Amino acid sequence: MSFVNKLGDDALKMIRNLPRLTLGNLRRNKGAKQFNERGRGNYGGRTHGCGQKGSKARQNYMPLGYETGNNPFYKRFPHEPYYKGIESRRQYPPLSLLQLQKFIDTNRIDPSKPIDLATLCNTGLYTFDPLLNHYGVHLTHEGAENFKAKLNIEVQWTTEPVIAAIERNGGTITTAFFDIHSLHALKNPSMFFSRGEPIPLRFKPPQDAILYYNVRFLFPGEPIPLRFKPPQDAILYYTSPENRGYLSDPDQVSWQRFALAQKYGYTLPAIEQDPDFEMLTRRKDPRQIFYGLEPGWVVNVIEKTIFKPKDEELIEYYKS
Repeated sequence: MSFVNKLGDDALKMIRNLPRLTLGNLRRNKGAKQFNERGRGNYGGRTHGCGQKGSKARQNYMPLGYETGNNPFYKRFPHEPYYKGIESRRQYPPLSLLQLQKFIDTNRIDPSKPIDLATLCNTGLYTFDPLLNHYGVHLTHEGAENFKAKLNIEVQWTTEPVIAAIERNGGTITTAFFDIHSLHALKNPSMFFSRGEPIPLRFKPPQDAILYYNVRFLFPGEPIPLRFKPPQDAILYYTSPENRGYLSDPDQVSWQRFALAQKYGYTLPAIEQDPDFEMLTRRKDPRQIFYGLEPGWVVNVIEKTIFKPKDEELIEYYKS
């Protein structure tokens, strides 16, 4: 212990004798470039390099990206109309068939049950943010040649090769639109149920999506109710049964399944004879958000009970 104390005393004595760090004994690093500019009042002419008046002369520097003059960047180049409304455009985060097959192979998804957006989010490997205008999942064709699962899946956006890859294996696919409030519930169902709120109604899809969903089949000869009438900017996309819209005519969908099999050269499996026929043909009601749960119901997660509305006005509202 005395040896350690002696070392400490020697170190303190050495520090006391060393010179203090001051401005007088500071030096530049070896090889550092030295600037010999004079002070602001001794060079640069009359205005010392600061120009005539203006913000620069007053040390009020312009923000990054600011462009002076009367012909800035956005005026020098022609107008690009395809960027109009890009800040509010709907986005669909992608999920490939390759990733979906991995989820099934690693038992993160059970293919014997219908798969929807809530199922994908519960894997912990796929997510989206409704606050960033994410309106669901876009199922892409990457890994289509190796996709072997037979399933019933509901997505928000997809393409023809993806539909062919799923139906080739005897599966079914549906494209369905959800509004922002429904997407918040689907993203984290346990958090939504813990708030004790009634399950909301699904609101109308955008108008550029109506042709994707074909709502005219649901209400023949009647005007489409406002709650389910798709918005104007999606009507051309969502009323076509070629996209397996959730409001399309089942007879037209059956014909399109056969036509797609002829186009891609595979034999369409007869799902009517499949032992999983009930699971493969299970669909949500156009008002539904979750499988097996109706709008207006309140789920008590702690007591594992479901409360249903009894008031006639509420029942009429949620069924309207």
